[in-house]
Amino acid sequence: QVQLVESGGGLVQAGGSLRLSCAASGRPFNSGVAGWFRQAPGKEREFVAAITWRAGSTHFADSVKGRFTVARDNAKNMLYLEMNSLKPEDTAVYYCTVDSRWLGYFNLGSTGYEYWGQGTQVTVSS
Repeated sequence: QVQLVESGGGLVQAGGSLRLSCAASGRPFNSGVAGWFRQAPGKEREFVAAITWRAGSTHFADSVKGRFTVARDNAKNMLYLEMNSLKPEDTAVYYCTVDSRWLGYFNLGSTGYEYWGQGTQVTVSS
């Protein structure tokens, strides 16, 4: 059974940084794609960033491009989201997600991913 466990969320002032981690277990993650979504109160879950397990190709939402980076450690089955220059509008619950299939493009819709973590809260104060 696949499990994804996020950590690293918290409260930070605007302009600050946070690093989210996601520990994946239950199967080897050497193919497919992993990513991060977020959901603010009253809003739809939205794509943030994704990375392919094998090649390390990345894709980012326009709203976080240049501020966030995504990385994976294949040996440890870990996924990371480094968030810099945080803004109050980045406040949301952040979810780690994994899909064992790589379709050749980054799926920006949440329904296209197989496994999800429980989420970690990120709050950015102004």
